[in-house]
Amino acid sequence: MFKFLCGVLLTVCAVYGSGTQAASVLFLNPGTSSETFWLSYTQFMQAAARDLGMDLQVQYSERVAETTIKQAREALQGPKRPDYLVFTNEQYVGPEILRLSQGSGVKLFLVNSALTADQLALLGNRDEKYPNWIGSLVPNDEEGGYLMLKELIRLHPPVAPGQKLELLAFAGLKITPASQWREKGMMRALREHPEVSLRQLVYGAWNRQRSHEQATLLFKRYPKTSLIWAANDEMAFGAMQAYEEAGGTPGKGALFSAVNTSPQALQALLDGRLSVLLGGHFSLGGWALVELHDYDQGVHVDRYGGRDRQVPLLQLIDRAQAKRLLAMGATQDYGVNLRSLSAKNRPLSYRYPFSLQTLMH
Repeated sequence: MFKFLCGVLLTVCAVYGSGTQAASVLFLNPGTSSETFWLSYTQFMQAAARDLGMDLQVQYSERVAETTIKQAREALQGPKRPDYLVFTNEQYVGPEILRLSQGSGVKLFLVNSALTADQLALLGNRDEKYPNWIGSLVPNDEEGGYLMLKELIRLHPPVAPGQKLELLAFAGLKITPASQWREKGMMRALREHPEVSLRQLVYGAWNRQRSHEQATLLFKRYPKTSLIWAANDEMAFGAMQAYEEAGGTPGKGALFSAVNTSPQALQALLDGRLSVLLGGHFSLGGWALVELHDYDQGVHVDRYGGRDRQVPLLQLIDRAQAKRLLAMGATQDYGVNLRSLSAKNRPLSYRYPFSLQTLMH
Protein backbone atom coordinates (compact mmCIF):
# COMPACT_ATOMS: atom_id res chain seq x y z
CA MET A 1 0.00 0.00 0.00
CA PHE A 2 2.84 2.36 0.89
CA LYS A 3 4.48 1.74 -2.51
CA PHE A 4 1.17 2.37 -4.24
CA LEU A 5 0.65 5.69 -2.38
CA CYS A 6 4.20 6.77 -3.20
CA GLY A 7 3.53 5.98 -6.86
CA VAL A 8 0.33 8.05 -6.77
CA LEU A 9 2.12 10.95 -5.09
CA LEU A 10 4.95 10.82 -7.63
CA THR A 11 2.44 10.94 -10.47
CA VAL A 12 0.56 13.83 -8.87
CA CYS A 13 3.80 15.73 -8.29
CA ALA A 14 4.89 15.07 -11.86
CA VAL A 15 1.61 16.40 -13.24
CA TYR A 16 0.98 19.30 -10.87
CA GLY A 17 4.29 20.01 -9.18
CA SER A 18 5.52 22.47 -11.79
CA GLY A 19 2.10 24.08 -12.22
CA THR A 20 1.76 22.67 -15.73
CA GLN A 21 0.33 19.41 -16.99
CA ALA A 22 2.78 16.61 -17.71
CA ALA A 23 3.53 16.03 -21.40
CA SER A 24 1.59 12.99 -22.62
CA VAL A 25 3.34 10.38 -24.76
CA LEU A 26 1.86 7.36 -26.51
CA PHE A 27 4.28 4.65 -27.64
CA LEU A 28 3.01 2.24 -30.28
CA ASN A 29 4.98 -0.87 -29.37
CA PRO A 30 5.31 -3.12 -32.46
CA GLY A 31 6.05 -6.25 -30.46
CA THR A 32 3.89 -8.67 -28.51
CA SER A 33 2.96 -8.06 -24.90
CA SER A 34 4.78 -11.29 -23.96
CA GLU A 35 8.00 -10.59 -25.91
CA THR A 36 10.93 -10.12 -23.56
CA PHE A 37 12.75 -7.50 -25.61
CA TRP A 38 9.75 -5.22 -26.06
CA LEU A 39 8.74 -5.68 -22.41
CA SER A 40 12.21 -4.62 -21.24
CA TYR A 41 12.08 -1.73 -23.72
CA THR A 42 8.77 -0.58 -22.22
CA GLN A 43 10.10 -1.11 -18.69
CA PHE A 44 12.98 1.31 -19.26
CA MET A 45 10.66 3.82 -20.97
CA GLN A 46 8.36 3.71 -17.94
CA ALA A 47 11.31 4.29 -15.60
CA ALA A 48 12.39 7.23 -17.79
CA ALA A 49 8.87 8.70 -17.84
CA ARG A 50 8.68 8.54 -14.04
CA ASP A 51 12.05 10.21 -13.72
CA LEU A 52 11.19 12.93 -16.23
CA GLY A 53 7.65 13.53 -14.99
CA MET A 54 5.99 12.53 -18.27
CA ASP A 55 2.67 10.75 -18.77
CA LEU A 56 3.47 7.60 -20.82
CA GLN A 57 0.96 5.20 -22.33
CA VAL A 58 2.00 2.07 -24.26
CA GLN A 59 -0.06 0.04 -26.74
CA TYR A 60 1.17 -3.26 -28.19
CA SER A 61 0.31 -4.26 -31.75
CA GLU A 62 1.14 -7.95 -31.14
CA ARG A 63 3.24 -7.77 -34.36
CA VAL A 64 0.23 -6.98 -36.55
CA ALA A 65 0.93 -3.96 -38.76
CA GLU A 66 -2.78 -3.28 -39.30
CA THR A 67 -3.22 -3.00 -35.53
CA THR A 68 -0.44 -0.39 -35.35
CA ILE A 69 -2.18 1.65 -38.07
CA LYS A 70 -5.53 1.37 -36.25
CA GLN A 71 -3.94 2.49 -32.96
CA ALA A 72 -2.24 5.41 -34.73
CA ARG A 73 -5.51 6.49 -36.39
CA GLU A 74 -7.34 6.50 -33.03
CA ALA A 75 -4.52 8.44 -31.37
CA LEU A 76 -4.11 10.99 -34.17
CA GLN A 77 -7.71 11.52 -35.18
CA GLY A 78 -9.64 10.60 -32.02
CA PRO A 79 -10.80 12.90 -29.22
CA LYS A 80 -7.98 12.07 -26.77
CA ARG A 81 -4.76 12.95 -28.59
CA PRO A 82 -1.36 12.66 -26.91
CA ASP A 83 1.18 15.48 -27.11
CA TYR A 84 3.68 13.06 -28.62
CA LEU A 85 3.37 9.83 -30.60
CA VAL A 86 6.43 7.56 -30.58
CA PHE A 87 6.46 4.73 -33.14
CA THR A 88 8.70 2.53 -35.28
CA ASN A 89 8.84 1.80 -39.01
CA GLU A 90 8.49 -1.93 -38.33
CA GLN A 91 6.81 -3.59 -41.34
CA TYR A 92 7.04 -0.24 -43.17
CA VAL A 93 4.10 1.40 -41.32
CA GLY A 94 5.93 4.75 -40.97
CA PRO A 95 4.64 6.64 -44.04
CA GLU A 96 1.00 5.74 -43.31
CA ILE A 97 1.33 6.98 -39.71
CA LEU A 98 2.86 10.22 -40.99
CA ARG A 99 -0.05 10.63 -43.42
CA LEU A 100 -2.58 10.03 -40.64
CA SER A 101 -0.86 12.68 -38.50
CA GLN A 102 -1.48 15.57 -40.86
CA GLY A 103 -3.50 18.28 -39.14
CA SER A 104 -3.61 16.35 -35.85
CA GLY A 105 -1.37 18.68 -33.87
CA VAL A 106 0.42 15.65 -32.40
CA LYS A 107 4.23 15.70 -32.49
CA LEU A 108 5.80 12.53 -33.95
CA PHE A 109 9.05 10.77 -33.07
CA LEU A 110 10.45 7.64 -34.75
CA VAL A 111 12.52 5.06 -32.89
CA ASN A 112 14.42 1.84 -33.77
CA SER A 113 13.52 1.51 -37.45
CA ALA A 114 13.62 4.80 -39.35
CA LEU A 115 12.20 5.39 -42.81
CA THR A 116 14.08 3.85 -45.71
CA ALA A 117 15.72 6.02 -48.39
CA ASP A 118 12.95 5.02 -50.83
CA GLN A 119 10.23 5.95 -48.35
CA LEU A 120 11.86 9.32 -47.67
CA ALA A 121 12.12 10.03 -51.40
CA LEU A 122 8.39 9.34 -51.85
CA LEU A 123 7.41 11.59 -48.94
CA GLY A 124 8.41 14.81 -50.64
CA ASN A 125 9.32 17.90 -48.63
CA ARG A 126 9.34 16.66 -45.05
CA ASP A 127 9.27 20.07 -43.35
CA GLU A 128 6.37 21.33 -45.46
CA LYS A 129 4.23 18.18 -45.38
CA TYR A 130 5.05 16.90 -41.88
CA PRO A 131 6.13 19.84 -39.71
CA ASN A 132 5.14 17.88 -36.58
CA TRP A 133 7.59 15.06 -37.30
CA ILE A 134 10.30 16.27 -35.00
CA GLY A 135 12.98 13.59 -35.18
CA SER A 136 14.20 10.02 -34.94
CA LEU A 137 16.56 7.92 -32.88
CA VAL A 138 17.89 4.58 -34.16
CA PRO A 139 20.62 2.16 -33.02
CA ASN A 140 23.71 1.05 -34.96
CA ASP A 141 22.04 -2.03 -36.47
CA GLU A 142 24.47 -2.42 -39.39
CA GLU A 143 27.46 -2.25 -37.08
CA GLY A 144 25.71 -4.66 -34.70
CA GLY A 145 25.27 -7.30 -37.41
CA TYR A 146 28.90 -6.81 -38.41
CA LEU A 147 30.33 -7.02 -34.88
CA MET A 148 28.33 -10.14 -34.12
CA LEU A 149 29.71 -12.16 -37.01
CA LYS A 150 33.27 -10.82 -36.53
CA GLU A 151 33.21 -11.96 -32.91
CA LEU A 152 31.75 -15.38 -33.81
CA ILE A 153 34.59 -15.92 -36.30
CA ARG A 154 37.21 -14.69 -33.82
CA LEU A 155 36.02 -17.18 -31.18
CA HIS A 156 36.01 -20.17 -33.54
CA PRO A 157 39.24 -22.19 -33.74
CA PRO A 158 41.08 -21.47 -37.03
CA VAL A 159 40.38 -23.80 -39.92
CA ALA A 160 42.99 -25.61 -42.01
CA PRO A 161 43.93 -24.03 -45.37
CA GLY A 162 41.32 -24.82 -48.00
CA GLN A 163 38.69 -25.64 -45.35
CA LYS A 164 35.53 -23.59 -44.85
CA LEU A 165 33.60 -22.53 -41.77
CA GLU A 166 29.91 -23.12 -42.43
CA LEU A 167 27.48 -20.40 -41.35
CA LEU A 168 23.69 -20.28 -41.00
CA ALA A 169 21.95 -16.92 -40.56
CA PHE A 170 18.53 -16.08 -39.15
CA ALA A 171 17.33 -12.59 -40.04
CA GLY A 172 14.10 -11.01 -38.79
CA LEU A 173 11.70 -9.63 -41.39
CA LYS A 174 12.44 -8.54 -44.95
CA ILE A 175 10.25 -5.46 -44.46
CA THR A 176 11.82 -4.16 -41.24
CA PRO A 177 14.76 -1.76 -41.61
CA ALA A 178 16.44 -2.91 -38.38
CA SER A 179 16.59 -6.46 -39.71
CA GLN A 180 17.83 -5.28 -43.11
CA TRP A 181 20.66 -3.28 -41.55
CA ARG A 182 21.78 -6.15 -39.30
CA GLU A 183 21.83 -8.41 -42.34
CA LYS A 184 23.92 -5.85 -44.27
CA GLY A 185 26.41 -5.74 -41.41
CA MET A 186 26.70 -9.52 -41.41
CA MET A 187 27.32 -9.48 -45.18
CA ARG A 188 30.06 -6.87 -44.73
CA ALA A 189 31.83 -9.10 -42.20
CA LEU A 190 31.37 -12.07 -44.53
CA ARG A 191 33.18 -10.25 -47.35
CA GLU A 192 36.17 -9.83 -45.03
CA HIS A 193 36.33 -13.58 -44.29
CA PRO A 194 36.53 -15.77 -47.40
CA GLU A 195 37.12 -18.78 -45.14
CA VAL A 196 33.46 -18.53 -44.01
CA SER A 197 30.73 -19.93 -46.24
CA LEU A 198 27.15 -18.73 -45.71
CA ARG A 199 25.14 -21.87 -46.38
CA GLN A 200 21.73 -20.25 -46.04
CA LEU A 201 20.04 -17.09 -44.80
CA VAL A 202 16.42 -17.45 -43.69
CA TYR A 203 13.86 -15.05 -42.24
CA GLY A 204 12.70 -16.27 -38.85
CA ALA A 205 10.32 -13.31 -38.30
CA TRP A 206 11.93 -12.75 -34.84
CA ASN A 207 10.05 -15.89 -33.76
CA ARG A 208 11.40 -18.85 -31.77
CA GLN A 209 8.99 -21.46 -33.14
CA ARG A 210 9.54 -20.44 -36.75
CA SER A 211 13.34 -20.47 -36.45
CA HIS A 212 13.16 -23.85 -34.68
CA GLU A 213 11.29 -25.31 -37.65
CA GLN A 214 13.71 -23.71 -40.11
CA ALA A 215 16.80 -24.81 -38.17
CA THR A 216 15.54 -28.40 -37.86
CA LEU A 217 15.64 -28.67 -41.66
CA LEU A 218 18.85 -26.64 -42.07
CA PHE A 219 20.94 -28.71 -39.65
CA LYS A 220 19.95 -31.83 -41.59
CA ARG A 221 20.89 -30.13 -44.83
CA TYR A 222 24.14 -28.65 -43.49
CA PRO A 223 25.37 -30.96 -40.70
CA LYS A 224 28.83 -29.32 -40.65
CA THR A 225 27.45 -25.92 -39.60
CA SER A 226 29.58 -24.44 -36.83
CA LEU A 227 28.49 -20.77 -36.76
CA ILE A 228 24.94 -19.52 -36.18
CA TRP A 229 24.19 -15.81 -36.56
CA ALA A 230 20.74 -14.72 -35.32
CA ALA A 231 19.32 -11.19 -35.44
CA ASN A 232 17.53 -11.62 -32.10
CA ASP A 233 17.51 -13.89 -29.06
CA GLU A 234 14.21 -15.67 -29.78
CA MET A 235 15.46 -16.95 -33.14
CA ALA A 236 18.79 -17.97 -31.59
CA PHE A 237 16.97 -20.06 -28.98
CA GLY A 238 14.79 -21.68 -31.64
CA ALA A 239 17.88 -22.66 -33.62
CA MET A 240 19.63 -23.81 -30.44
CA GLN A 241 16.75 -26.11 -29.55
CA ALA A 242 16.92 -27.70 -33.02
CA TYR A 243 20.68 -28.14 -32.68
CA GLU A 244 20.29 -29.88 -29.31
CA GLU A 245 17.56 -32.13 -30.71
CA ALA A 246 20.02 -33.14 -33.44
CA GLY A 247 22.50 -34.18 -30.73
CA GLY A 248 24.68 -31.06 -30.65
CA THR A 249 25.97 -29.00 -27.72
CA PRO A 250 25.67 -25.20 -28.19
CA GLY A 251 28.95 -23.46 -27.47
CA LYS A 252 30.97 -26.59 -28.25
CA GLY A 253 29.98 -28.15 -31.56
CA ALA A 254 28.63 -24.87 -32.92
CA LEU A 255 28.85 -21.26 -31.74
CA PHE A 256 25.61 -19.29 -31.43
CA SER A 257 25.13 -15.54 -31.41
CA ALA A 258 22.15 -13.30 -30.66
CA VAL A 259 20.95 -9.74 -30.18
CA ASN A 260 18.94 -8.62 -27.07
CA THR A 261 19.69 -8.65 -23.37
CA SER A 262 16.73 -10.71 -22.16
CA PRO A 263 17.37 -12.51 -18.85
CA GLN A 264 17.40 -15.82 -20.76
CA ALA A 265 19.98 -14.54 -23.26
CA LEU A 266 22.19 -13.08 -20.51
CA GLN A 267 22.06 -16.39 -18.62
CA ALA A 268 22.84 -18.35 -21.79
CA LEU A 269 25.94 -16.17 -22.29
CA LEU A 270 27.03 -16.82 -18.69
CA ASP A 271 26.40 -20.58 -19.19
CA GLY A 272 28.43 -20.65 -22.42
CA ARG A 273 25.50 -21.76 -24.59
CA LEU A 274 25.53 -18.39 -26.34
CA SER A 275 29.02 -17.44 -27.44
CA VAL A 276 28.27 -13.89 -28.64
CA LEU A 277 25.60 -11.49 -27.39
CA LEU A 278 24.87 -7.94 -28.45
CA GLY A 279 22.54 -5.58 -26.66
CA GLY A 280 21.82 -2.15 -25.26
CA HIS A 281 19.13 -0.93 -27.65
CA PHE A 282 16.34 -1.78 -25.17
CA SER A 283 17.17 1.65 -23.72
CA LEU A 284 16.33 3.56 -26.92
CA GLY A 285 12.76 4.49 -25.99
CA GLY A 286 13.91 5.91 -22.67
CA TRP A 287 16.56 8.03 -24.38
CA ALA A 288 13.89 9.25 -26.84
CA LEU A 289 11.87 10.51 -23.86
CA VAL A 290 14.89 12.55 -22.70
CA GLU A 291 14.87 14.30 -26.09
CA LEU A 292 11.09 14.81 -26.03
CA HIS A 293 11.24 16.20 -22.50
CA ASP A 294 13.88 18.67 -23.68
CA TYR A 295 11.78 19.56 -26.72
CA ASP A 296 8.86 20.22 -24.39
CA GLN A 297 11.15 22.61 -22.49
CA GLY A 298 11.99 24.51 -25.67
CA VAL A 299 15.22 22.74 -26.68
CA HIS A 300 15.56 22.39 -30.47
CA VAL A 301 16.01 18.73 -31.45
CA ASP A 302 18.22 19.66 -34.39
CA ARG A 303 20.86 20.89 -31.93
CA TYR A 304 23.12 18.73 -29.76
CA GLY A 305 23.61 16.07 -32.42
CA GLY A 306 20.95 16.52 -35.08
CA ARG A 307 17.28 15.83 -35.59
CA ASP A 308 17.79 12.27 -36.86
CA ARG A 309 20.36 10.41 -34.82
CA GLN A 310 21.99 7.04 -34.87
CA VAL A 311 23.28 6.01 -31.44
CA PRO A 312 25.92 3.25 -30.96
CA LEU A 313 23.79 1.34 -28.46
CA LEU A 314 24.39 -2.16 -29.83
CA GLN A 315 27.59 -3.49 -28.34
CA LEU A 316 29.15 -6.81 -27.41
CA ILE A 317 28.12 -7.86 -23.91
CA ASP A 318 30.77 -9.49 -21.73
CA ARG A 319 30.14 -11.69 -18.69
CA ALA A 320 30.53 -8.90 -16.12
CA GLN A 321 28.05 -6.73 -18.00
CA ALA A 322 25.67 -9.68 -18.31
CA LYS A 323 25.64 -10.09 -14.51
CA ARG A 324 25.06 -6.35 -14.02
CA LEU A 325 22.21 -6.27 -16.57
CA LEU A 326 20.57 -9.30 -14.96
CA ALA A 327 20.60 -7.53 -11.59
CA MET A 328 19.25 -4.29 -13.08
CA GLY A 329 16.43 -6.10 -14.87
CA ALA A 330 15.45 -8.01 -11.74
CA THR A 331 15.07 -4.84 -9.65
CA GLN A 332 13.88 -2.59 -12.49
CA ASP A 333 16.19 -0.01 -10.96
CA TYR A 334 18.37 1.56 -13.61
CA GLY A 335 19.81 4.13 -11.23
CA VAL A 336 20.12 6.85 -13.88
CA ASN A 337 19.10 10.45 -13.25
CA LEU A 338 17.71 11.14 -16.70
CA ARG A 339 16.96 14.77 -15.89
CA SER A 340 20.71 15.29 -15.48
CA LEU A 341 21.21 14.32 -19.16
CA SER A 342 19.13 17.26 -20.38
CA ALA A 343 20.68 19.52 -23.01
CA LYS A 344 18.86 22.57 -21.64
CA ASN A 345 21.25 25.50 -21.09
CA ARG A 346 24.20 23.39 -22.26
CA PRO A 347 26.83 24.59 -24.75
CA LEU A 348 26.17 23.52 -28.36
CA SER A 349 29.13 21.14 -28.13
CA TYR A 350 27.13 18.97 -25.69
CA ARG A 351 26.08 15.53 -26.91
CA TYR A 352 23.53 13.33 -25.17
CA PRO A 353 25.46 10.44 -23.53
CA PHE A 354 23.02 7.77 -24.69
CA SER A 355 24.87 4.51 -24.16
CA LEU A 356 24.91 1.31 -22.14
CA GLN A 357 27.85 2.77 -20.19
CA THR A 358 25.61 5.59 -18.91
CA LEU A 359 23.22 2.93 -17.59
CA MET A 360 25.98 0.83 -16.07
CA HIS A 361 28.00 3.60 -14.44
